[in-house]
Amino acid sequence: MSKLDVDLELIRKYNVTGPRYTSYPPATRFSESVSWSRISEEIPAPNETERDLSLYFHIPFCESLCWYCGCNTVITTQKSQSQTYLNYIEREMSLMEPLINPARKVSQIHIGGGTPTFLSPDEIRRLGEMIRSRFNLASDLEGGVEIDPRRLTFEHVAALREAGFNRASIGVQDFDPKVQFAVHRIQTKEQTGNAVRWLRDLAFESINIDLIYGLPYQTPASFARTLDSVLELDPDRLAVFSYAHVPWLKPAQKILEQALPSAEEKMTILKQVIETLTAGGGYDYIGMDHFAKPVDELSLAQKNRTLCRNFQGYSTKSGSDIYSFGVSAISQSKNVYWQNTKELSGYYQKLDQGLHPCQRGYILDQDDIIRRETIMRLMCDFSLNFDAMSHQTGTGFTEYFERELKSLEELQDDGLVKFNQGGFDVTETGRLFIRNIAMCFDAHLPCETERRFSRTV
Repeated sequence: MSKLDVDLELIRKYNVTGPRYTSYPPATRFSESVSWSRISEEIPAPNETERDLSLYFHIPFCESLCWYCGCNTVITTQKSQSQTYLNYIEREMSLMEPLINPARKVSQIHIGGGTPTFLSPDEIRRLGEMIRSRFNLASDLEGGVEIDPRRLTFEHVAALREAGFNRASIGVQDFDPKVQFAVHRIQTKEQTGNAVRWLRDLAFESINIDLIYGLPYQTPASFARTLDSVLELDPDRLAVFSYAHVPWLKPAQKILEQALPSAEEKMTILKQVIETLTAGGGYDYIGMDHFAKPVDELSLAQKNRTLCRNFQGYSTKSGSDIYSFGVSAISQSKNVYWQNTKELSGYYQKLDQGLHPCQRGYILDQDDIIRRETIMRLMCDFSLNFDAMSHQTGTGFTEYFERELKSLEELQDDGLVKFNQGGFDVTETGRLFIRNIAMCFDAHLPCETERRFSRTV
């Protein structure tokens, strides 16, 4: 990737609130009026096929709160809570099991949180057995887990490997002590290095490291030092997320407001990250917040235009439905999304009554499906070919999106997109504003009257 010039005027112009498009429509459009009885009507059709499945398990528990966190968490030091929680996860799995075609193979499992390694090693093994006893696992299963190195032991890693996990994502965020203190997450390089070593000793196939830019007291110089330390660990992938400041949803974030870098400083850090990782770092820029080595599946999928985006970020499993378990977990099938209740007490109460813990959902219409595919390809390929999109969506693409394509002319004038004979490409500068470009194809944004999204920069 060539050198990027960060135009401060563009940053000011396009620094608006907008979705991250891990789904379309975004989860803000989900409604409690879409009941489980309605959603369950949509589940049999995809289960008449043998399409692959992805599974997600949400473990909400953390021993302490990181003040930047926007995830659904339960803060507790009571380790007994996880055993109770697994009992309820098992109940939810038993409710879903009869609805799923047993011939469908699970090609991907992901455990997120919270802190999945809040579970004890024995509980991790138990969860693995719960999955194996109910699902048909593919021989090349991709099993990913999010790891917090601060309280990780070798026994945790060994249990994860025994349970079938072979990929790990390590939360780091920043190595600078001043930043760590400001966000209430003290984590030494030694703790992170131990986690990486244990994972490699037990033959985990892929290691990702998570960083966040836009945190208090970060500067381009301080983040460059963090990046240098991370590169010494030689991860297979990096996820470098923009800090999502949403204090109206996560009140603890108000603590951070006085020391946050400006949008210009954030974009300078991102520019520096892209240049460092794609030049001497030896990584491909997958998009928005992901980087991977050229031999990695994400890089290969992007080159082959088979990359997709879901609630866990960028993925290679484009043909899979996602069945998710646990509090706040979001599932996705061909034309429906559903999300479990966000409160632990409500999750337990519904399962105690023998009910599915779904709280809200969304049924996609044909326009949603067309726009989902368009935004997906834009976010993953950084280009749109009009003939190919006509074929994929079953539309006359340029006629269907006449208004939206017209709206891109201003972005072309600003150097974010470049039209060609058969479509358009996102420029290297435009990649920094990919959320803004995708928003041009979002039919639901005019309906958003509340402040629900983080800023795009």
